[in-house]
Amino acid sequence: MKALQLVAHGNPGRFELRDLPDLTPGPQEAVVRVRACGLNRLDLWLEEGGLPIPLRLPRTPGCEMAGEIVAAGEGVTSWRAGDRVAVQSNLFCGECEFCARGEESLCLNGQLLGIQRDGGFAEQVAVPARVLVRLPEGVDFDTSAALTLAGSTAMHMLTDRTRVKPGDWVLAIGGASGVGSAAIQIARQLGARVISTGSTEAKRALAQRLGADFVLDSTRDDWPAEVRKITGKRGVDLVVEHVGGAVLEQVFTCLARGGSVVTCGATAGREPTLNLWPFFVKQQRLIGSYGRNRADMAATLEWARDGKLKPVIDRVFPLGQAAEAFAQLRGRAVLGKVLIRP
Repeated sequence: MKALQLVAHGNPGRFELRDLPDLTPGPQEAVVRVRACGLNRLDLWLEEGGLPIPLRLPRTPGCEMAGEIVAAGEGVTSWRAGDRVAVQSNLFCGECEFCARGEESLCLNGQLLGIQRDGGFAEQVAVPARVLVRLPEGVDFDTSAALTLAGSTAMHMLTDRTRVKPGDWVLAIGGASGVGSAAIQIARQLGARVISTGSTEAKRALAQRLGADFVLDSTRDDWPAEVRKITGKRGVDLVVEHVGGAVLEQVFTCLARGGSVVTCGATAGREPTLNLWPFFVKQQRLIGSYGRNRADMAATLEWARDGKLKPVIDRVFPLGQAAEAFAQLRGRAVLGKVLIRP
């Protein structure tokens, strides 16, 4: 099989398209023929060596994939060759106290597919059978790959870590991103009024097409003041944040009393400052969100089947052009998701 492997960290890193032996499933594993795999910010962090975990090279990146089962290993009874599946990227043990109660995102022994274990920028991937989710009829591989990670991350943030009520004001940061584009759609379906942000006219136009009621220019220093103006100085009930750094600091000025910020990323910085006085006086909440549970994956795919959640796909690259795909995402020249098709 062919696989794209990162062989040296850098910005850009050094990749090689290699011929590797076909995979054989171990006990409780399945081998999946990858039909589509999304490119994620995690892949860029792997490329540059910027994750706070041990990284071993060579490594095949790719953490949001869909395909069909080639072979099932010993002990796997729920899957057979030809089944269409999505692959959950936060690998979980299935045995710890959190997995036992369906909170796989909190697994004590979790790993990241494509980071700590070879991922989907290859013709085949071997994964524990417990992380497979069946694709509903009518959901194609590209749709699944575009929503499997980013869409289910937003679903986890808006329906598990927090709850959106009809009439709430929701601020979705970066509406043209994978998480942001899904968050706009999910919040709207739950009855919220949505404000979003974008750094270019094209990104702002996309957020508006997805259903945002207002879209602000994030390159302007006064965009948080505009949020307060739109909401009659009240502020928003919920902020969906995935950037970190100064942006996380800014969104608290947009937040209503008793409001919540739910965050899942730190692209712009991992150590923001927080003014504690207004934070506790206004009884606000800062909520961390990591990965997704199987229930979030299933809900995301069901929403896609029902037309309630649609992927935003910028471009699709063949495996041999994956380095160009990395460059597009690194240069922030992407609207929605970039996919790789092995």
